[in-house]
Parts: sequence; C-alpha cells; structure tokens
Amino acid sequence: MGKLVGLNLGKGDLNRGFPSVTVQLSEDENSVPLQLTGSLPAAPELIALYRRWQLLYKLIYESLYCSIFWRKNESDEEIEIEEEDITNVSIVEFDNLCNDLQNTINSWLKSDSFRNIDQKLRTKLATTDEIKVILQTEDDRTRRLPWHLWNFFEDYPHAVACLSAPEYEPIQSLKKPSSKVIRILAILGNSQGIDVQKDRIMLEKLPGAETIFLVEPQRRELDRWLWDKKGWDILFFAGHSLTQADGETGNFYINQNDSLTITQLKNSLKAAIKQGLRLAIFNSCEGLGLASQLSSLHIPQMIVMREPVPDLVAQEFLKHFLEAFSHGESFYIAVREAGERLQGLENDYPCASWLPVICQNPAESPLVWPEKTQKTRKISHNILPSRQIIGAIFTMAIAVSAGMMVMRSQGILQFWELQFFDILMRSRLQEKPDPRILIVTVTEADVRSQPPLERGGASLSDRSLARLIAKLEKFKPRVIGLDIYREAAVKANYPNLANWMKKSDRFIAICKVSEDEKNSGVASPPEVPTQRLGFSDVVLDPDGILRRHLLAMAPASPCHTDKSLSFQLATRYLASYGIKTKLTPEKNWQFGNVLLKNLESNSGGYHGIDNLGHQVLLNWRSAAFVAPEVTLKDVLNNKLTSDLVKDRIVLIGTTAESFHDYWDTPYSASQWPHKPMPGVVVQAQMVSQIISAVLDRRPLLWVWPKGGEFLWVWCWSLIGGILAWCNKSVLWLGVGLTLILCLLYGLCLSLLMLGGWVPLVPSALALVVTSGSLLAYRFSSKNF
Repeated sequence: MGKLVGLNLGKGDLNRGFPSVTVQLSEDENSVPLQLTGSLPAAPELIALYRRWQLLYKLIYESLYCSIFWRKNESDEEIEIEEEDITNVSIVEFDNLCNDLQNTINSWLKSDSFRNIDQKLRTKLATTDEIKVILQTEDDRTRRLPWHLWNFFEDYPHAVACLSAPEYEPIQSLKKPSSKVIRILAILGNSQGIDVQKDRIMLEKLPGAETIFLVEPQRRELDRWLWDKKGWDILFFAGHSLTQADGETGNFYINQNDSLTITQLKNSLKAAIKQGLRLAIFNSCEGLGLASQLSSLHIPQMIVMREPVPDLVAQEFLKHFLEAFSHGESFYIAVREAGERLQGLENDYPCASWLPVICQNPAESPLVWPEKTQKTRKISHNILPSRQIIGAIFTMAIAVSAGMMVMRSQGILQFWELQFFDILMRSRLQEKPDPRILIVTVTEADVRSQPPLERGGASLSDRSLARLIAKLEKFKPRVIGLDIYREAAVKANYPNLANWMKKSDRFIAICKVSEDEKNSGVASPPEVPTQRLGFSDVVLDPDGILRRHLLAMAPASPCHTDKSLSFQLATRYLASYGIKTKLTPEKNWQFGNVLLKNLESNSGGYHGIDNLGHQVLLNWRSAAFVAPEVTLKDVLNNKLTSDLVKDRIVLIGTTAESFHDYWDTPYSASQWPHKPMPGVVVQAQMVSQIISAVLDRRPLLWVWPKGGEFLWVWCWSLIGGILAWCNKSVLWLGVGLTLILCLLYGLCLSLLMLGGWVPLVPSALALVVTSGSLLAYRFSSKNF
C-alpha cells in the first residue's frame, strides 16, 4: 500500500464531539509518520439520520423483496419499527435521506476544527496515490457511519476506508512455508432461502487457489479444520448472520440449527491466525458485530457487510472482488472496485455499494495474491533482421501517431488535453503583479456599508461611485474601467457624475450582449457614448473553465459595441505611448507590431469550438495577484496614494459573492476550497496580457500548425519504439518510460513558459502505445 492515513478520533462520541482527533500519515507501515491534530464537533443529527436510514433501508428491502433474498436467518426477531419513525416510505424519500446523510457527514468533516487536517492531507497526497485510511474510534455509532461517503474518497480514486479496533498489535505468527497457492477454508453455512452454490462456483474457478469447502458443518468439524497445520490464507463464510443489539457481538449460522459467535471459536481462530490466516470474508448480513469480535484476535484483514445484504448483491460483490484480487489488484483496490461496481444494481437494490466494509489491523500488511508460476523469459534482440528493425519502428510510430491525431481531430482527447493544459499553467513560476494596473474592489462589506435605498439592487450606488471617481481623478489615472453594470441613468442629484461619465475620455463602461431568450443581456449606462463602451462577455470552454480571451465581436442588442472592456482599456493606455491598433487584412488585431492571431476552431487541443469573433488564448499572469488591489473602503477613507493611481489603468469591480461575478480558471481546480476568480480580476488579467505583450514582449500563447504537431507526436512515438526495442527488462523499460514522460512534461512546461501550447497528452499516449505494442510483439514472437 502506498500511503497510510491513520485517523484516530480518540475519546468522545457523536453527542459530545471528539475533542482530540489525531491523524498520522506515513508512506508505509514502517516509515516515520507525519502527525496532525484537530477535533470534530458534536453531531447528534448524524445519529438520528443514520438510525432513520437504517430503518428505512430495512423496511424498503422487506417491502420490495421477499425475505428469502436476505442473507439473514429467518428465525431472527423482526425489526421493530415505530410508526413515528417511518411513515409513507418511498424510494424517493429514501434517496433524499441518503443525500441528507452524505451531505451531513461532509459538512461535519468540513468543520473549522477539522479543516486543517483535511487541507494538509491533501497537500501531502496525490490523486494517483494508493491510500488506506484507517479509522479508529471507541464509539460504535461513529464506526457504523458510511465513511466512504466522505468527499475525500471521491477526490482520491485509489483511497479506501478501513475500520480498526482502538487497540491492536502485530501477530506473532509461525513462519509459513512459501507457496504459490492461496489456501481458502470456505464455510457454506445455513443456505435456507439463498443460493450459496454460486459463491462455491466462483471460489472453485479461482486461479492459484486451493479451497476446502465445509457445507453446513458441525461445530466440531469446523473447529478441527481451523486447527489444520498447513494453515489458511483466507477464511470465507457464506450464509446467514446477524449483529446483536449491542453492536459488539455477531452470530453466524454454520448450519440450519447452530449459530456461533467468534468467542466460541476463539482458540481455533487464534491458532489459524498464528498459522498464517490473513483475511476473513463474511459475505453475509450485518457483519460488523463479527468484525468487532474478530478484531480482538488481531487478524490482519476482514471484509464484512454493514447491513442485511440481498443474495444477488453478495454474489456480485464476491465475483468482482475475486476477479480483481486474483488478477493482480491490491486487496484494497479490489475491494473498492468491487464495491463501486455494485452501484449498477442500485435501481433494484438501493445503497448496494454502501454495504462492503474493510476492517483492518494497522500493524499487519495485506494479503497479496501470488503471481502465476512461469519461467522467466529474456527478451531477444534479433526477432527481425537488423536492417528491418528501424523500418518496423518507423512504421509503427507513424501508425500510432496518425491514430492519435485522428482521435485528437475527433475531440476524443480534448478533455484530457485541457486538463493538462491547466496543470501546466499552474506549474509555471508566479509572475510579479502588473504595476500598470490598479484594481478597486467592491467587497461584500462595502456593499453592506451602503444604504440599500441608495444603491437599489446594484453593488455601487451613485453616491459611492461619485465619491470614488472624485478620489481617483485627483491622482490622474490614465484610464478608468467600470466593470459593474449600470443600466439606469444617474440620479438627478448627482449631475457632476453624469456629466463626467458623458464627457470624460478616460472612462470606459460595460454592457453585455444578449445570448438567448433566457439571457437578454445588459444595456450600457445611458450617459456613456458607444465609443467608450466595452462588452464584458467571456467565452467558456465545454468544461466551464475560462481559457480564452475574447477581444472583439459583432455588436448585438442591447450592447452596441464590438470591442471588449479589456480591448478598450488597453487601446487607450497604449495610445499614450503612440501605439496604434489596427485590423489586418487577415482579420487579426494588431497592437503596434504585436499581432494577436485569432484562434481557429481546432487550434491546439481544441476540437470544434465556437471561435466566432476575435479570440486568443489567455496567458494568465498568476493565480493570486495580477495587480495591486484596494477596496472601496480604502479609497473612501483616503488610504489611496498617488503612486498607486497616477498614469495607471484603474479597474473597478465587485468581488462580493452575492453578485456572482466569479469565473472558473485553470487555477481554480488546484485551490482548496474551490476558489473561482472574480470578474474584475479576470478583466485585469486580460488587460495585462495585451499591454504586457506590447510593452514587455511577454509571450502570447501560440500553437503549431497541424503538421508540426504531428511531427512532434511522431518523434515521441519513435522514442517509445526505440526504448522498447533496446530494453531487455520490462522493469527497466518501465523506468525508462517514466523518465521520458517526465522529460516530455518538462519540455511542454518550458515551451508553455515561452508561449507554446504543444501536444502533451497525444505525445504521452503515443510514447506508451508504441513501446507497449512493440514489447507485446517481441513477447509473442516465436524467438522468445
């Protein structure tokens, strides 16, 4: 297992909270752990929600399916359900309850006292890490919660939740002879109303396993087999079982007359564990009580079902788990994959994927399925005559590269190319703030400080805007851009403001183009002439991320301008340097001698995008501070100085969350919590892109022609083929591929810093596919 996260809740329960939560993160069981501390507040609502979920779960299953489908003994006492607990049960109600339970668990785990732990864990873990998260608590109700619903496990697809007893120790086991065969003791207990024969068939077909089946055995027979001197790797049970009301005791029915607790088999189970038993699977109902008892014997791993389990669900879980585990997946990933595949049954069996639970002894390593025994083969270097080798590699590289470019042209790779574009963008060094721009933000506090009657539904009242403009004009800015919609005319008692907006050649206002019937656009301020208007519209990619800069487009009602706000501000700023803007015959905008070449619909990693208007890629300056910022309060309280304003571009806009002027950017996905960028900061990024390209020669983003991209991908495909041919060892081939992929990433990052967005994903795929194909050919050759 790659990473181990031990989550110890310490003393406490859901009613009182957990005042001392400790998390230890280590690379493996033997490394020195990183320790984090925090706490969790009381959450009594979770007790009620889980109890109601449990009752509804059982009631729905009892009403939908005949009891013979449960792996639960029919002689058990019926579940007592009070009328005030459940009325008018429906699947819809149950789905809503499931969502409430999941949301409440995640809200609890997002509490301030626990957030530090969550955030630091995420900084230390990669989404590719295989992680086991081991929960330790003395509170049974907390242990029973469906911890896999924590958003952490959605963000880390190779992480698995495990339960552990508060106290554990390593096993002092006898040295077991090495074997290429897994020994399984399979108990097929009371099968009344269920089909355990399907479990048997799956176990019989397992590769590399020796299985002894005990069909409805007597206690004496079971005890004898547990003492077997050869030892067992896996103990398996299929049949009926239950957990007593105390939550600590479980019974499993070995035949139609007898049920046993773990305590009744304590000595024989201890002997089996000492002889090498590493995994117990109870593919039956309500196994947490059995797990609680068995964990006191320090068995390494257990798999149980948290609630009553329908027969088909138990069979499907076992099938998927054994298939993954016996074919090389780790124990934890095999359990997670098998559980997740149960979701496909949830139309008929609600919450099926919630049922499997891993119980773990943190001091022990997991069972590993042995590899198939076979002779080691050496890779031959002479499968083809020498003069044909280069031709074969060239041909393969061309074929693979062509395939990648076809996939790219169909948009199959677009999602991943855009994701890695964002990763590369975030990997660049942070640039200094642009000193030519000042951002004046209207914060939530600024909005609340203005009388509601004055500002109406806007973020900035006429009175506040007039005061703000007066403060700014005193220091002579080069140009002022107002990134706040103002459809209504200035009130009559502010004539100076209205006159300034009408006549000042240093003021640019915004409007928004109508998109459809639902989005009718926003008109411009009545006082501002068309030549001093800029539209605020932006173009989002299919995944909702802003990566493109819309410079200009055909005007449309109610926004009668063809230039963007950033275009207008940059043009006026550069004009003071004598730099003019023109539209070339090829319909590209040119600022001085810097050409902003329009994006095509299939530029770079894009496929079939809407490239209407004049669009370029947006070369983001930084994630945090694109330019100095001050708040409206700072300005009105005379905290502004001349050096911040004089000869600068001043952008005024709101950052108040209540006005929803926020956009997802390539930086948003890396920030926790998720943090989109305010619209006024986005406009500053766009203005900075233009003036920095013209005045500082900061690179604009560019892409190669399709021929150049094909050549680039082909080169990496060729490298993969040569690498596969020259390596005798699969291990060294893997090492070589890893190093070359790192080199590819580094080159793509370096080129992006110079402005070049070159194919990363197609090149990486071509590299791996070509090397894998040639390696497979060599292994399949008769000379091997």
